[in-house]
Amino acid sequence: MFVPHATRLSGSLTRHGIRMASSRTAPLLQKSPEDIVITFARRTGIGRVKKGQLKDHPVDEIMAALFKATLATTGLDPAKIDDICVGTCHPPSPLYSSRAAALAAGIPNSVPIQTVNRLCSSGLMAIRSVAHAIMAREVELGVAVGVESMTLNPRPTPTVSDLVDSNAEAHDCIQPMGWTSEMVAEHYDVSRETQDKYALISHTRANEALSKGVFADEIIPVELGGKTITQDDTIRPGVTFESLSGLKPVFENWGRATTTAGNASGIGDGAGIVILTTRKNAEKEGMPVIGKWIASSIIGVPPRYMGISPIYAITALLEKTGLTKEDVDVFEINEAFASQFAYCVEQLEIPIEKINPNGGSIAISHPLGLTGVRQVVTGLAELRRRDQKILVTSMCVGSGMGAAGVFVNEA
Repeated sequence: MFVPHATRLSGSLTRHGIRMASSRTAPLLQKSPEDIVITFARRTGIGRVKKGQLKDHPVDEIMAALFKATLATTGLDPAKIDDICVGTCHPPSPLYSSRAAALAAGIPNSVPIQTVNRLCSSGLMAIRSVAHAIMAREVELGVAVGVESMTLNPRPTPTVSDLVDSNAEAHDCIQPMGWTSEMVAEHYDVSRETQDKYALISHTRANEALSKGVFADEIIPVELGGKTITQDDTIRPGVTFESLSGLKPVFENWGRATTTAGNASGIGDGAGIVILTTRKNAEKEGMPVIGKWIASSIIGVPPRYMGISPIYAITALLEKTGLTKEDVDVFEINEAFASQFAYCVEQLEIPIEKINPNGGSIAISHPLGLTGVRQVVTGLAELRRRDQKILVTSMCVGSGMGAAGVFVNEA
């Protein structure tokens, strides 16, 4: 069995009920002119696949609306953008769509753009790409975008030659994601009951957050098709353990057939945006600093058990940054499937109260290119409400990879 090594915990330091910076977090909280800071981080409302508010809008329209709303809200001079990186998975000719969207939104043709596709981590990879370009001093101000229309651009079936497919791991790495969910559930003995319990937590938290208007802090209204999109239409009300338990498996021919429409991530449409620059430039331009990018990790695991990868991505990230799990205030770990999410949470031994406090992709949905950006937008907004500091995001990545990132709230 593929057994993770543990990441140690340490006691927290408190004074008057407030957690004090440890010797590990103190360096992350220090401020330097060369820090890579986040000055803006928002997302659109997410739409249900084929039925929701964004179903008729391709990624170029969604991005153009997001660019326009961002420029109007921030007052940013688009001519000062040095580069844009768009994380997205399945639209055809994504570079052309992204470039056209930027031009249509009033971003001058002098501003270049690129796209990146590392499947479910594409949004995080867009942030990472811009951050690295700033670190290399090739870019002073960059924009990272995550976008997906799973209505108009569903996952294509990957194919390889018979020669390549004859390799067992190569064969596994192109299998449907639902198959990997069932392989994790079977191999690591994650019961249907356990999956439904974790799914219920996500649905319940997201419904509570929606009813309290929590997501308004992270959603930027966008104009599309004569309507203003201001909230998610993906969150299902009235979900109970009984209703989840009554759902039929969707992959009856694989494994133990425990994955359902209620304990797997939803499929949806949406986009998000993060603006990054140096602290020195933000201060010079009078831009608000709301967060700081610290580091990221990318790892690989056996493709058959793709979903367990956040265990290793988070462990690698914590080791890289010298942090422990207890130093982190909020974790946003993608809920691709309750099978893999439950296993990751229990192996990492992180209190569930720290993870996805407003629900995750099982309830909110998982537009592939958006998720890596949404987690940062959502996590930083939650840290602002809590007046806390450290965020870790993570997700499994199709074909057998995992990614994670660490950010600091400065708002």
